[in-house]
Amino acid sequence: MPRPVSRRRVGASPVARAYKPAGVPLRELEEVTLSLDELEALRLADLEGLYQEACAVRMGISRQTFGRIVESARRKVADALVNGKALAFEGGKIQMEETMNEYKIAVPADGENVNLHFGSSRDFAVFTVKDGEVIDSEMYPAPNGAGCKSGSAGGLARKGVTVMLAGGMGEGAARVMESYGIKAVRGVSGEIRAAVEAYVEGKLKDSGSNCAGHEHGDGHDCGHHH
Repeated sequence: MPRPVSRRRVGASPVARAYKPAGVPLRELEEVTLSLDELEALRLADLEGLYQEACAVRMGISRQTFGRIVESARRKVADALVNGKALAFEGGKIQMEETMNEYKIAVPADGENVNLHFGSSRDFAVFTVKDGEVIDSEMYPAPNGAGCKSGSAGGLARKGVTVMLAGGMGEGAARVMESYGIKAVRGVSGEIRAAVEAYVEGKLKDSGSNCAGHEHGDGHDCGHHH
């Protein structure tokens, strides 16, 4: 029995139902249909320029599945462009991100408080939020630390984390988090639970870049996207 196809997360809807060669009525053209998950794969890989691993995590699928989807999408687009066909967008087993009412927040932990030195963090508190309420929490260990090259962003994304509350975080680490679909909110301090609840209530905003110099000593690299 074939395994059921899981819903692929899609972050943007198409801005048009179809594209076609100029001057030819749509009814007279052969049509190529690009599913919405194929369009999302193109958006992430070719427009945002993300690595396939990050694209796969963003869509909630394996890297191998993502590779098949983006290969199919590119072939269909090439067929439409080279052979003068219309390109339509519809279908696919998807879940639009804006319809998801549950998400997870991660916070680098220093005991009960936010670890202000993101690059040296070894543990994250992960909170599940549903319908505007914190319903669960757990600890996620990051034995290799939280810097750009540590792999922690991918691990957190695979757990479903979409928001990172942090103290000081360099632009490099923030970009890596963003590439995995994790929004970085910097300049956060104090007790972890209180910070999470403040974010859920809409009281926390990203303060922008805050790369403390000592983070470089822990292998943190603010200038490069890995």
